[in-house]
Amino acid sequence: MASSEAGLDRGRSAFEGHRWTEAFEDLLDADQRGGLPAPDLERLATVEILTGKFASGIDTLTRAHEEYLVVGDVPGAARCAGWIGIHLMNAGQLARGTGWFARAGRLAAELSEPCAVEGLVLLPTALGMLYGGNAEGARRVFADALAVGERFQDRDLISLSLLGTGQASLMLGDISAGLGLLDEVMVAVTAGELSPVPSGIIYCAVIGSCHLAYDLRRALEWTAALDRWCGGRPDMVLYSGQCQAHRAELYRLHGAWNDAVSAAKKAQQLSEAGDYQALYGGYYQQGEVERLRGQFAAAEECYRQAGRSGYEPQPGLALLKLARSDIPAAQALIRRAADAADLGTRRHLLPALVEIELAAGDTAAARRSADELAAVAQDRGMPMLQAASCQAGGAVLLAEGEPAQAQAVLRRGWTLWRELGVPFEAARCRTLVGQACRAAGDDDSAEMDFEAAHAEFLALGAAPAAAWAASLQYAPAHDAPPEPLTPRELEVLRLVAAGKANRAIAGELYLSEKTVARHISNIFLKLGLQSRVAATRYAYDHGLTA
Repeated sequence: MASSEAGLDRGRSAFEGHRWTEAFEDLLDADQRGGLPAPDLERLATVEILTGKFASGIDTLTRAHEEYLVVGDVPGAARCAGWIGIHLMNAGQLARGTGWFARAGRLAAELSEPCAVEGLVLLPTALGMLYGGNAEGARRVFADALAVGERFQDRDLISLSLLGTGQASLMLGDISAGLGLLDEVMVAVTAGELSPVPSGIIYCAVIGSCHLAYDLRRALEWTAALDRWCGGRPDMVLYSGQCQAHRAELYRLHGAWNDAVSAAKKAQQLSEAGDYQALYGGYYQQGEVERLRGQFAAAEECYRQAGRSGYEPQPGLALLKLARSDIPAAQALIRRAADAADLGTRRHLLPALVEIELAAGDTAAARRSADELAAVAQDRGMPMLQAASCQAGGAVLLAEGEPAQAQAVLRRGWTLWRELGVPFEAARCRTLVGQACRAAGDDDSAEMDFEAAHAEFLALGAAPAAAWAASLQYAPAHDAPPEPLTPRELEVLRLVAAGKANRAIAGELYLSEKTVARHISNIFLKLGLQSRVAATRYAYDHGLTA
C-alpha cells in the first residue's frame, strides 16, 4: 500500500512537472495496484492522450467520469464528459462526440448550484456555429461562455472563450479586434497559466488563424513559442505534429524547401503516432513544395493524403491542376472552394482565385477577386496581405492592358515580398514586373527582371517557374542560345532532340554516361522540363536543333 501511495505521489509530481512518460508509468502502476481516485484518473487520461495513446486515454477519462458519478461529484462528471466530447470531435468522431456533449449538457442542467462546467458545454455549440457559417451567433455564445468563466475564475474556460471570440471576429472581417484577442489569449498560455490540453489547442488555433489573416510576423512569433513549448515536453505527441506542420509552412514560405519537407514528414509521423490534427498540415505542406518543384505526381499524392483529414487541400490542388494545364478543372475547384469557404478562409484563397481566373481568360472575374483582396488589405496594414494584393492587382492590370499602372503596383509587391523574406513569391512578382516592362516597350528592363527571377527560381529548385521565366526571357526568334544553358549543355540538348540515347551522346561528345546524365538533369532543372520529349519540343520551339 505504501509503495502504491509513493508511486501515486511520484506520478502527481511528474504530471505537475510536465514529465508525461514518467507520470504515465507511475500513475498506471498505482492504478493497477489499487485503483485511482477520479482526479488522478483525469491526470492519467491527460498524459495518455498527450503521448499519443488516444483510445486508452478516452477509456480512462470515461472511467474518471463514472467515478465522479459514483462519489456524487456531478460537476466533475460533466467536465469529463465535455472533454471526452471535445477530444472525440477533434479526432473526427462526430457522432460519439455529440453524444458525450449531450450527456455533459444534461448533467450541467441537473446541477442545483451553477459552476464553470456550464460554460464548458457552451463551447461545442459555439464551435458548431463558427464552422457552420454563423460567426456572429458563435461570437455571442462564446461571450456567454466567457461570462461563466470569469464568474468562476476558470482560466482554461476564459482563454478558450476568448480564442473562439477572436476567431469569430476574424471570420467577420474585424481583423484588428480578432488578432488583439488572440494576443491576449497567448499571454495566458505563454505565462503557463493554463492546463496542457487547452494550451496546445490555443497554440495551434492561434497560429492557424494568423496564417489565414496573412499575419506572417505573428505566425512566426507564435510558432517559435510553440516550438519552445513542445521542446520542453519531448515525450509529447499531441500538438508536436501540428508544431512541425506550422514550421513546414514557414520554411516553405522562406524558401528553405528541404527543411520544409523534413518538418512536414515529421508532422506526418507524429500524426500516425497520435497527433491526429497534424495529418492535414503535414501532407499539405509537403504537397505544396512538391508542386512548386514540379513533382506533380508526388504533390497529387500528398494532397490526397491531406484530404483524408476531412479538409479539402485548397488552393494547392487547384493550382496543381493549373500547373498541369487543366484550366477548366482548376477554375471549377477554386471557385467551388471560395464560394463554400468562411470569410477568413476565402481571403486566403483569393490570390489563387485571381491567378486561375486570369489563366482561364476571365479578366472580369479576376478583377472582382483582386478588388475584394485589395479592400481587405486596405483595412488592415499587414505586409503579407498587401504584397499578395499588389501581386494580384498588378497581374489584373497587366491583363487589362495597363502596363504602366501594373508596373508600379507590381514593384511595390515585389519590394514587400523581399522585405518579408518570401523568395518564391518575390520572384513571381518580379517576373510579372518584367512582363509589364515588355508590354510598355522597355525590353532592357524586362530582360533584367526575367533573368533575375529565373536565377531565383533555379536557386529554389522551382522547375516550372524557372521554365516560365526562361520562356519569357528568350524568344524563339533569337539566334543566340538560351543563357541558362552552357555550350556543352546546348550540345547535349541538340543530341537529345535528335533522339539519341545517353550512351550515343556520350560516345559522340567523348563523355561518360554519368556526365551526360548530369548534363541532362541540369538542362531539365534550368528549363523547368520533366522529360526528353519536353526537352525535344523546347529545342525545336527555340530553333536549337540546327
